[in-house]
Amino acid sequence: MPILLFLIDTSASMNQRTDLGTSYLDIAKGAVELFLKLRARDPASRGDRYMLVTYDEPPYCIKAGWKENHATFMNELKNLQASGLTTLGQALRSSFDLLNLNRLISGIDNYGQGRNPFFLEPSILITITDGNKLTSTASVQEELHLPLNSPLPGSELTKEPFRWDQRLFALVLRLPGVASSEPEQLGSVPTDESAITQMCEVTGGRSYCVRTQRMLNQCLESLVQKVQSGVVINFEKAGPDPLPVGEDGLMDPCRPSNSFASQPWHSCHKLIYVRPNSKTGVPVGHWPIPESFWPEQNLPSLPPRTSHPVVRFSCVDCEPMVIDKLPFDKYELEPSPLTQYILERKSPHTCWQVFVTSSGKYNELGYPFGYLKASTTLTCVNLFVMPYNYPVLLPLLDDLFKVHKLKPNMKWRQAFDSYLKTLPPYYLIPLKKALRMMGAPNLISDNLDCGLSYSVISYLKKLSQQTKLESERILASVGKKPPQEIGIKVKNHSGGGMLLAHNKNFRKLLKEIIGEAAPRLTELNTKEFAGFQVGLLNKDLKPQTYRNAYDIPRRGLLDQLTRMRSNLLKTRKFIVGQDEDSLHSVPVAQMGNYQEYLKMLASPLREIDPDQPKRLHTFGNPFKQDKKGMMIDEADEFVVGPQNKVKRPGEPNSPMSSKRRRNAAVVRDIHEEKMENGQSPADGFLSKSAPAEFMNVAGDDGIISNQLDSLSDDYTGLIKDGLIHKPGSSTLLGGSKTCNLSVDDQKITSSETEPNSVQITPAMAQGINADIKHQLMKEVRKFGRKYERIFNLLEEVQGPLEMKKQFVEFTIKEAARFKRRVLIQYLEKALEKIDDHHLLNNVNHVNSRSSC
Repeated sequence: MPILLFLIDTSASMNQRTDLGTSYLDIAKGAVELFLKLRARDPASRGDRYMLVTYDEPPYCIKAGWKENHATFMNELKNLQASGLTTLGQALRSSFDLLNLNRLISGIDNYGQGRNPFFLEPSILITITDGNKLTSTASVQEELHLPLNSPLPGSELTKEPFRWDQRLFALVLRLPGVASSEPEQLGSVPTDESAITQMCEVTGGRSYCVRTQRMLNQCLESLVQKVQSGVVINFEKAGPDPLPVGEDGLMDPCRPSNSFASQPWHSCHKLIYVRPNSKTGVPVGHWPIPESFWPEQNLPSLPPRTSHPVVRFSCVDCEPMVIDKLPFDKYELEPSPLTQYILERKSPHTCWQVFVTSSGKYNELGYPFGYLKASTTLTCVNLFVMPYNYPVLLPLLDDLFKVHKLKPNMKWRQAFDSYLKTLPPYYLIPLKKALRMMGAPNLISDNLDCGLSYSVISYLKKLSQQTKLESERILASVGKKPPQEIGIKVKNHSGGGMLLAHNKNFRKLLKEIIGEAAPRLTELNTKEFAGFQVGLLNKDLKPQTYRNAYDIPRRGLLDQLTRMRSNLLKTRKFIVGQDEDSLHSVPVAQMGNYQEYLKMLASPLREIDPDQPKRLHTFGNPFKQDKKGMMIDEADEFVVGPQNKVKRPGEPNSPMSSKRRRNAAVVRDIHEEKMENGQSPADGFLSKSAPAEFMNVAGDDGIISNQLDSLSDDYTGLIKDGLIHKPGSSTLLGGSKTCNLSVDDQKITSSETEPNSVQITPAMAQGINADIKHQLMKEVRKFGRKYERIFNLLEEVQGPLEMKKQFVEFTIKEAARFKRRVLIQYLEKALEKIDDHHLLNNVNHVNSRSSC
């Protein structure tokens, strides 16, 4: 469940105006709303939690925290006002304390027991500021300083105020107050030069220098992509550089190698992606990253740890070791100079071991706990986390299963006990679970020791209890307004007479409402509104404003009781099926609250047809496609950013893959089977082009429905060689008077018409075709493979076969726009049949003229 915390600069400098006349604070509010909209396109955004923090004094700076819903978040965002000082350091400290509020209670940091990447709360902190000087009540600060004292218990266990799953991104607004005549520069957005940039880079984030509205939109698109589940790790090289690799991927000792010069890949501060489990939606892992100290029983307190673990890698090529059934964890590295260097070596079958300094008891560098390895396809680099000192454990387990057949001898047990002595105590529990999963005997004692002293464990429990109390205090103050400064109150006596006059008017109006004194008609000016009549008051009707139950007359008791019950229970509805007025009286501020609606929806089902392109979550525009370059939406036409085109696995470059050929064969077999069983397909050569399984079959006889609700029954005729065939009749309407054609000794005269038949004029035909064209455009856009209505609409086209051919070609173009490949194939078959039918008609026409 990602946490998105927005830190909005509410200092007085945010009131400055841009060239468009909007203030920086208004731009910040709009940026947050646009980010939420862009984020809502991802189905994973249902579990997002939004928080809002300002530059006010703590704890009043927290406007929306852990318990507030999305509606409260949006309401607080719109009510923000810019006033005060630029206390960025204090606001950042309050933001990180808010994120860390429940970590000690849940034990997610697991102090002294190793770092588990799969125990995380991925958090993105986005601050929007103007980048001006940092001010306080004492002076103007040149550098950013976060307060060291924190009210949160347990903050001394980590050196930094943030954690390894929390990243800071800053949008520094540099929009000019006067419109610039210089053309806007396209490309990537540079980082800002303010004091917050270094803080962003330390957490694994970055800053953006925003100079135009388009750049702001581009930054928001980038930030949406940054919402990833993962933790930040410091990777540092240990030992000499590896031997250079030639173009063939083999070692080339003749090439020069500079092992002493510092390279960008020697030290990288990047994210490793922790993917959630596809079934549970929660990350699952087995092995921790070791601590940078050896836990002992006589340790009085835990040494403070750094937020990001320092993982050293050795550039000595090793063989990746894996045995059957032994669990391991695999994490993909964020692209960096290190990953680029490893991929350029083109060695997917070798790996580099990773260590944590001082993690072992007898070795300063520690023993390897995993390795870095390029993927087989050389597309990414993965971190494999194995058991601690796995080069010793894996051969022992391999011998246990293959040589000793799960019955180890004394020599093997001695070697295994020697290995356990090099193992940090917090690895014993996951190792015992792994051996149980592999089916090995119980080789580890049940009396496990975590390695921490009793005083340390008691201290951690005490911190957890203190954190609960501090958490309740902070959460109780969320949303409260800071106390106003009490000044000198001055009474104003100049308007006393006016207040008295207003008081008299109010009393007079109150008497008129409760019916004690009715207004006189002489006071009403009837000449002001000519043509209107003033209704006379009925003296018998009195308003029902009973303050005392004894004032109600006896004959009106039952009616009054019914009205009171209806008002209390709110069960009265004037119209059957009428909704409550509150459902249709939503404030404008809550109309865009789509997050609460998403949370109430059920989980989406899997796609019926996995071959279809994945439909994006596009609220407000269900037909929006994934395009490159400029991405345009109905609500935000200025959103810019390249969209990655996802190619389905197994899809070749040819227009029709082997899988689609198999599907087409299955379709043809089903169609032939229905014909053998006496089930007739739809009439017309166009409907025969569509497979039977894509048509809506009505009834038990398999008769295909061809009802069209867009056209009237008078005009739903089929075109046959320029003649209009009316359904339910064997008469052909229209055409020219040439000669009589004989079919099975029956003659049909083209000039004969029914008395009550409707003659379709060219203007009527043109209107029908325009309606059909509009319906075709709507049908092609629909998802699914039910093409019956499309082919029925094509049958209804008025005019010669050439006109039908034009409509089929138009439908093919529309289907190509929306990537309806299967529909295009059947439309092309229909186009071929039209050409064959047109050629046959020309031959018959020549033969008929010769016979005449």
